[in-house]
Amino acid sequence: MFLSIILLLSVSCWVLIYLIGRNNENYWRKRGVKFHNKHKVAGIFGEVFTSDKPIFKVAENIYKQYCDEPAVGLGGFLTPTLLVRDETNLQHIFQTDFQSFNHRGVETSKGDLLADNLLFMRGNRWKLMRQSMTPMFTSAKLKKMFYIMDKSGKDFISYLKHNPERLNGNAYDSLTTFCCAAIGASVFGVVSESVFESPFLKVARRVVKQTFRNNLKAAILNFSPWLAKTLNIKLFSNYEDFFIGAVKRMIRQREKEHGQSHDFVDICVNLQKNGTLKDRETGLVLVPTDELLSGQAFFFFLAGVEPSATALMACLLQLGKHPDHLEKLHKEIDMVHDKLNGKLTFESVMEMEYLDKVLCESVRILPPVGLLVRQCVKNTVLPTGNIKIDEGTKIFAPVYAMHNDPKYFPNPDVFDPERFASESTYNGHMYMPFGKGNRLCIGNRFAQLQVKTGLIYFLRNFTVKTIIDGDEFKYNKKQGQVRPCNADVKFIPRKITGL
Repeated sequence: MFLSIILLLSVSCWVLIYLIGRNNENYWRKRGVKFHNKHKVAGIFGEVFTSDKPIFKVAENIYKQYCDEPAVGLGGFLTPTLLVRDETNLQHIFQTDFQSFNHRGVETSKGDLLADNLLFMRGNRWKLMRQSMTPMFTSAKLKKMFYIMDKSGKDFISYLKHNPERLNGNAYDSLTTFCCAAIGASVFGVVSESVFESPFLKVARRVVKQTFRNNLKAAILNFSPWLAKTLNIKLFSNYEDFFIGAVKRMIRQREKEHGQSHDFVDICVNLQKNGTLKDRETGLVLVPTDELLSGQAFFFFLAGVEPSATALMACLLQLGKHPDHLEKLHKEIDMVHDKLNGKLTFESVMEMEYLDKVLCESVRILPPVGLLVRQCVKNTVLPTGNIKIDEGTKIFAPVYAMHNDPKYFPNPDVFDPERFASESTYNGHMYMPFGKGNRLCIGNRFAQLQVKTGLIYFLRNFTVKTIIDGDEFKYNKKQGQVRPCNADVKFIPRKITGL
């Protein structure tokens, strides 16, 4: 009897899997869209779990298999899922018809306080909160905030010189430490030396660590919002006491002080002083509670550590492989340093042309985010192929694949900073290392300033050498970001008078 029940359940499961896979295939074929037959049920995530490749490499393989198609249908359990590879369609999704695709595709649970932030918010709540946070990232505000970034760079060089063991290997760990110091100072006003061994850094590393538990939570939130709500799955509940408590203390302390530090805490104090946030068009109101502002701080902190450190690592890996480009950037940095007598300014950083080209080209080859996700919120049609998109459909944009496609970036394997000499020399529509359109990372300019400042201080004091195990970069399937697992950077002190 027991064996019969087991057999019946097994057969039922296989029938269900077959029916779901068949339904996913028929769904897209009826719309005239090619369907990727591998893993008809779980699609791209099924390939990730059964292969040794990270998600952006799996997406690249699919992208290359369907060169003549504007989009490719994928399995997504019961959610229609589409990988879009056509330039016009991507422009439509990210900009032209943004109102139909303004959702990132993850439904967080009510009460997941730290997940109530700009990354996961949608619709008018997202719009209202973004409008409230935008003043922190204007050029005028970044200029006023630059002294914080500058001090973080100086302090970190001193930290490296007093901890020489950090110069030989595990460079990414050192870069995340710098980014944590810079974002900690900019967001929270933490400027003491202890920030280099900060509990904030430990939290950031734990949050982004790829574990079975974290991956399972993410999978349920992606594929079954109903189940996620039923199970009351929360992404960041383990960090609420620490993080919300820290933000509350900082806001209360700043309220007692006079003057401004031009950081995130100032924004929080001003928002709470001004009272309820209101959207004039819809009448939507948001109360800037400590918890809501803590969610935004949590997002800025995570976005300012891992992605920025990944971008820094991308630059150093490329420069360490190409000594001619490294020497050229050294000369630009030394020239600016000598011209300003070592006193770096916001304007001088923004005017360094070759530094900007190096950063742009590095994050083209190794973009911090290799795959962008959007979800359709109302029925629409993609222009190329006249593809009908129903509400709820998940959209994948394979950034890593597009950045390395010779159709859009000739000789993509060649590290060529001059590719970004002007907007006419590269395809801006397909270049999206920090996102695209209205949901472009709000801290994009902050992140670039952070990375450039870090590079200036690192390369003024050190030269770098890339150490790679093998002939090409390899990637660990557990890494969500585009960072080689078989390469590292060695820092070598420069012999320059005055250092």
